[in-house]
Amino acid sequence: MSGTRALRLGVNVDHIATVRNARGGARPDPVRAALLAIDAGADGITAHLREDRRHIRDEDMRRLKAAISKPLNFEMAATEQMLDIALSVAPHACCLVPEKRTERTTEGGLDVVGGFGHLKPFIAELSRGGVRVSLFIEPDGAALEAAAALGAPVVELHTGAWCHAVEQGEEARAESEFERLRVAAMRASGLGLECHAGHGLDFDTARRIASLPEIVELNIGHFLVGEALFVGLAESVRLMRKAMDEGRAAAEGA
Repeated sequence: MSGTRALRLGVNVDHIATVRNARGGARPDPVRAALLAIDAGADGITAHLREDRRHIRDEDMRRLKAAISKPLNFEMAATEQMLDIALSVAPHACCLVPEKRTERTTEGGLDVVGGFGHLKPFIAELSRGGVRVSLFIEPDGAALEAAAALGAPVVELHTGAWCHAVEQGEEARAESEFERLRVAAMRASGLGLECHAGHGLDFDTARRIASLPEIVELNIGHFLVGEALFVGLAESVRLMRKAMDEGRAAAEGA
């Protein structure tokens, strides 16, 4: 499989801020975590500024943009407040995601079909501001068609259903969900969309999804922060980078 594109790792630092906010104060600092992750091999940093500021805060976004040498991916809901902040911070990219105050974590992909009219001006405004727009969507044909029609250059496929099935040992469902991701990645490429993936990935699932040549970036956070409790953040990032590289190399040699 010669010509396979390189696979980037985006490290999400949200849950460093979760630990900080549990007690208050300034530590642990998500900016320090971002710098450490980059030194360990991350190709970019992702942070989600939620409406309720449960982890990342406004000042974190500004500090991250000023401090890191790699691209900053600003995850956000499509609201006027978040649009204003994003245009002020001017990150490399914004990933539009669904958001509910009651959810523990993002529960699914953005409704780009039903929300087409609402999303279109947000994407246009961010693009005019020089921000690359990504849409976090389900691995679904209709969602991909809508994303392309909206003019977003990037989609991020929601891997949560597949990762959950793998975690629960539901082999048949896991294989079905992985097939959805495989087909969606191919379809995204055919539509001229850059394809990313993320949510719930660990070393094993990252290694496997790295075999899909159309996927050029994985965004991973919670698992890496959890592993950091045992091996340190730098080592967890290095191990993830190794797993991704193994998966991509195996695909290239197939």
